[in-house]
Amino acid sequence: MEREFDWKEDTEVFSAIEKERERQEDSTELIASENYVSLAVLKAQGSVLTNKYAEGYPGKRYYGGCGNVDTVEDIARERVKKLFHCRFANVQPYSGSTANMAAIRSLLQPGDRIMGMSVNGGGHLTHGYSLSFSGRDYDSKSYDVDKETFLLDYDAILQQARTFKPKLIVCGASAYSRAIDFKAFRRIADDVGAYLMADIAHIAGLVATGEHESPIGHADIVTSTTHKTLRGPRGGLIMTNDEELAKKIDKNVFPGIQGGPLEHVIAAKAVVFKEDLSSEYHDYIRQVVKNAKRMAEEFVSMGYKVLTGGTDNHLFLIDVLSSRNITGMACQKLLESVNITANRNSIPFDTQKPYVSSGIRIGTPAMTTRGFTEKEFVAIAHFIDEAIKAKDDLKRLDEIKEEVTRLNRQFPLPYEALK
Repeated sequence: MEREFDWKEDTEVFSAIEKERERQEDSTELIASENYVSLAVLKAQGSVLTNKYAEGYPGKRYYGGCGNVDTVEDIARERVKKLFHCRFANVQPYSGSTANMAAIRSLLQPGDRIMGMSVNGGGHLTHGYSLSFSGRDYDSKSYDVDKETFLLDYDAILQQARTFKPKLIVCGASAYSRAIDFKAFRRIADDVGAYLMADIAHIAGLVATGEHESPIGHADIVTSTTHKTLRGPRGGLIMTNDEELAKKIDKNVFPGIQGGPLEHVIAAKAVVFKEDLSSEYHDYIRQVVKNAKRMAEEFVSMGYKVLTGGTDNHLFLIDVLSSRNITGMACQKLLESVNITANRNSIPFDTQKPYVSSGIRIGTPAMTTRGFTEKEFVAIAHFIDEAIKAKDDLKRLDEIKEEVTRLNRQFPLPYEALK
């Protein structure tokens, strides 16, 4: 019988894991694509299901001994369908990017035309960016937000679609703070005879709880990640109401681009989908949105240029270069030095290179999970402002770090049993 493993036997790896736990505990997490999973999700992902190979789908595997993982995957699919009110779901994608690849391959042939939101405008790499498979395997053209308002201009997108004549239009974003009109995108797609794919990786939690319009019933295929606002393990998800497309999606996930599914991750997805169906989760998402709105308002009141003037969802962008004469990269590093984690982000029509950028992206899902309300997010907004003002004052920065850390420790991670 194998003896119980002692973490001290591999101090190189496990000491780094422990340091990361401590970093998460002490830091204010404002990266919009990050969150904290429950202990149940963490345990499911670290379960013995990681030992099982299960190429194929429930009832149609290429390996024996798959009865239990079939049960888990079926549960995950049924919970997704209930959560998003869709007919078909594939829970096997390893990530949002592979979900998008499989979805696009289910609709297009190599060389077909695809039109998605530009990365600088707030879109994702997999929506047609030149260095991504979506821009290399397909004839891609991006649409942008309006130069004055930084909002989606549906009339301009329609005119561009009429000129370009894409076979697929992709909507959804990674850094867009306003509601997306999926009905308008459906009308544009119908006008030019294109498929419509909606990537709701960021707003999935809002969609699931009715805090944002759902693309189900408007888009031919809907993709998402299972982390971010869904608060689950890192992974992907594909949904559709079209039975024939569902068959194509399954084939394009496996054997099209993936091998054996990560059944331990699918188990964690199943667990979080149940959590997401609860009334407590609905309350959580409502608080996420309240927190983002209030924090954005506070930055505006302090004279920061918040793009679009605020937010309808869980995130917003700040042009820190024009607001405080600091680049996004410098601001990210400065905030990390005081235990506030955010990510630099290009703003639409940015004059800085993407690696440097003019902005930072702020998100509220993670710290809302830990219990932050509007009060704490307003406090953090002022800590950020104070840190920027004191960027050359090491003594003051140390004091801000101590204050931030004290605040964070009042809202511990949900993993006390793992210490």
